[in-house]
Amino acid sequence: MGVIILAAAAAVLCAGGGELDKLRELMVKKQIETRGVRNPKVLNAMRTVERHKFVPQHQISSAYEDHPLSIGYEQTISQPYIVALMTELCALSGNERVLEIGTGSGYQTAILSMLAKEIYSIELIEPLAKQAEQRLKNLGYTNVVVKCGDGYAGWPEKAPFDVIILTAAPPSIPKELVNQLKHDGGIMVAPVGDFFQELVRIRKINGRIYRETITHVRFVPMVPGKSEKN
Repeated sequence: MGVIILAAAAAVLCAGGGELDKLRELMVKKQIETRGVRNPKVLNAMRTVERHKFVPQHQISSAYEDHPLSIGYEQTISQPYIVALMTELCALSGNERVLEIGTGSGYQTAILSMLAKEIYSIELIEPLAKQAEQRLKNLGYTNVVVKCGDGYAGWPEKAPFDVIILTAAPPSIPKELVNQLKHDGGIMVAPVGDFFQELVRIRKINGRIYRETITHVRFVPMVPGKSEKN
């Protein structure tokens, strides 16, 4: 599978958008569907959002490969399968208000925007926040609001949220984010842990918390504190 995608990617820089479309379709078929993601709306979003527009220029030929990619500032755009899996775990019907912690390049944000009503996304690193905000605007994702800030604090002014998704790993689930989940039916999907990390789904039912471990993962750490402006 990896050999096929790498070989196809090698032709991207000297080919048109049609080749990128083929690579994206191959990504969905070989990396995502075969690993068990079945939600047709999630698969359609993964087929539709052009991942190569969310990576640095020199990474375009690698945009549809089966691994994370660096986007600068010691941050990454997640492996396509993990993006699809986490999105499916959110169980979005189309009417949700979603909080995303860790905008990054905006790729996960764009996927979510196709499946929910409103997306509020927080990025700690100011240059990434500004770039993602402009990129999403230029690409026509109009139901997204991005701000630079501390993800541990969440976005209390916009709470409660139907869904909260984290794209960086805290050592434990932040209580403030749990508090911002809808009292009944809220869902949180997050990587949790330090060196050893698990992808978990939290369900809030009548104010009680139910935790489910999905799989082992490896994400960049979720860093608290003031936004970085360098």
